[in-house]
Amino acid sequence: MSHRLSIVLSVQAATFSALTYQGNLAANLARIKALGYDGVEVAIRDPETIDRHELFAALDATGLPVPAIGTGQAYGEEGLCFVHEDKTVREKAIARIRAHVPLAQQWNAIIIIGLIRGARLNALSRQAAEEYLESALRETAGRHPDVRFAIEPINRYETELICNVESGLRFLDRLRLENVGLLLDTFHMNIEEPSLAASITAAAGRVFHFHVADSNRWHPGAGHIDFRAVFAALERIGYQGFVSAEILPLPDGDSAARDTIAHLRKLRP
Repeated sequence: MSHRLSIVLSVQAATFSALTYQGNLAANLARIKALGYDGVEVAIRDPETIDRHELFAALDATGLPVPAIGTGQAYGEEGLCFVHEDKTVREKAIARIRAHVPLAQQWNAIIIIGLIRGARLNALSRQAAEEYLESALRETAGRHPDVRFAIEPINRYETELICNVESGLRFLDRLRLENVGLLLDTFHMNIEEPSLAASITAAAGRVFHFHVADSNRWHPGAGHIDFRAVFAALERIGYQGFVSAEILPLPDGDSAARDTIAHLRKLRP
């Protein structure tokens, strides 16, 4: 396994469970650096409310790059999403993603489109939801071609919109924006994909970012996913981006982060 490794750090406290580290920026970034990670994926609910000076200083102190920005907390904590029936909510979601653009430009980071897209409410048809999603991405990614955006296929128990690689590729074909690709996550793929390796291969050239977690969302090595086959597939498609751990902090955050590094290093050729 030769890819650069990162791990998710939430700038603010959040209810989302698969966060190894939250807050305490200087201390947690120092831990991440000491464990041997090559970068840090930063989850930010609202860029307008963070202490940018503190965040930038902590990042500068470690020299860790930021390969991607997580945005899903805007949905989880505030209910903002691209496919809400209320136009005002949709507009707020679009504005929130736009607020991430200056940070993405400064860090050369990918903006993740996970649950911020929404889950398709029962009263909303799939066609209407996909039209709202397409419109929102044209208002965000379409207006900022210098920034990359990654749609994350998320399992059926969390959303009805883009649950697998096939539907993600189909939507990209519809969207036709070169700066929009996919974020593949082994936890979700284990639920939705018949073959993780085959689905990675099918997405060749369109994988912008990659998340790892085992089948139980613990650290790699704690479940039954064959990560050797996963990384062999990433090598075959020529993936050059970061591999980022989005895992439950179990048995605790430091142990989870340490066990991730230990397991994935075993896969090095």
